[in-house]
Amino acid sequence: MKEPEKALTPRLVKKMWLTFIFIIVLMGASYIFITGYFANMYNQATAQRVNADIANHLIEEKFQNTSPFLEDGSVNKALFGDLMHDMMAVNRSIEVYLLNNAGQILYSVVLDHSDNAPAKRVSLAPIKQFIENKGEAYVLGDDPRNPGEQKIFSVASFEADGQAGYVYIILAGKEFQLISENLLAQYFIKLGIGATLLTMLFAAFIGFISIWFLTKNLRLITRTIRRFQEGDLDARIENPEKSNIEVFAHSFNDMADTIVGNLDKMKSVDLLRRELIANVSHDLRTPLAILKGYIETLQIKKDTLSESEKEEYLQITHDNVDKLSKLIHQLFEYSKLEAEQITPIKEPFSITELSYDLIAKFQVIADKKEIGLHLNNPEENSMVFADVSLVERALQNLIENAIKYTEPQGKVTLSIKRKENNVEINITDTGTGIPVSEQPFIFDRYKQVDKNQKKMGSGLGLAIVKKIMDLHDTTITVLSRPKEGSSFIFNLPAYQS
Repeated sequence: MKEPEKALTPRLVKKMWLTFIFIIVLMGASYIFITGYFANMYNQATAQRVNADIANHLIEEKFQNTSPFLEDGSVNKALFGDLMHDMMAVNRSIEVYLLNNAGQILYSVVLDHSDNAPAKRVSLAPIKQFIENKGEAYVLGDDPRNPGEQKIFSVASFEADGQAGYVYIILAGKEFQLISENLLAQYFIKLGIGATLLTMLFAAFIGFISIWFLTKNLRLITRTIRRFQEGDLDARIENPEKSNIEVFAHSFNDMADTIVGNLDKMKSVDLLRRELIANVSHDLRTPLAILKGYIETLQIKKDTLSESEKEEYLQITHDNVDKLSKLIHQLFEYSKLEAEQITPIKEPFSITELSYDLIAKFQVIADKKEIGLHLNNPEENSMVFADVSLVERALQNLIENAIKYTEPQGKVTLSIKRKENNVEINITDTGTGIPVSEQPFIFDRYKQVDKNQKKMGSGLGLAIVKKIMDLHDTTITVLSRPKEGSSFIFNLPAYQS
């Protein structure tokens, strides 16, 4: 039964919704805070602009006929008492302060002016800024009753009885602050509920559309992956370059191609493994059968066989043991190469000297078959940078192969030629040649051109050569025509001294 589409990514969708809700709440709180902050600032700026000239009016009306100071120079407290009474009758939140030129508070009805009370002062910077801008700028000044806090104010300078100072009026006093905070809290509650509900409504709609759009792509990937998981190895995301998940689509398609390629390779390897086991079993069976037959013959007829016959049987047994040992050695060598257990140790060496040694090694076999074995262009000492033991093994297999398929009176030539940054090695024979149809497959493991020919070996020699060339990041090429011979050519990097 197919699982519902909505259940494909429940955990992801849940996390996305929780994240979205958190963002909505954070946005709503931020909106309320910012709105309240600027609304309060707007109200204060409005109140300050409306009452900007109240200090000037007070000086013009009250100080014109009556001095704020008595004859002894002290503050006229009776005048300030009447002044505060008149002002509070109009606005109970107003607080009036008399300042000297240094900003020290000389008198105010709302402050304690006993002898033990410390003298208070306000900063003159906001006062001077307010006077300079003529009350048109939003400026906050010190609140004498609440040190550290700032309030909106009106201020005007005066000169009377030889003294100068300022009339400093706080427009939003303590009572105003209490009322304002209460109203502001109610405003925030109403604004918060309304704004949050409206924001959540629109945000939920946008969130639903966004999450649906995002999970649409995830659902597409999930469906395709499930098709692939259920055995549809051709399942791919179509037109990935046109989708909204181009990178993921390409990544999945590439991954699927890699998996399919690996599966095909595994099938091919498994098929070749079975063929190899079958062929090896056959080749092992032959020398083992011969060994068993001749040993049994020696055991049964040991008293009737002549010494020459015993010698012949022992030689045949010895030859088949050699064949068996060689086959096992090649299998072991090829399995290590195929499993990538061999790492080439590259170093500079003379390919010319190595070729001399190999020619000398195979000279006896070539002479026995009446085959000419030559090294072409030996006068130049060519240095290459490669793994000497692996290259020796490859040349050995190629020369042995060439001698094996060359008829008597034929010729095998190993040529060395410098070509720019490489050294070309060419092993040419005048043997039976290779049919064109078989040439693409001769480097496959256990591939034999003609299995009916007795001279055919295990079929691993050229496969080992191909693996060695792969380890040196080079290729080997075969040029051959039936009955005209073959040439095996490969290049190695020349050593730059």
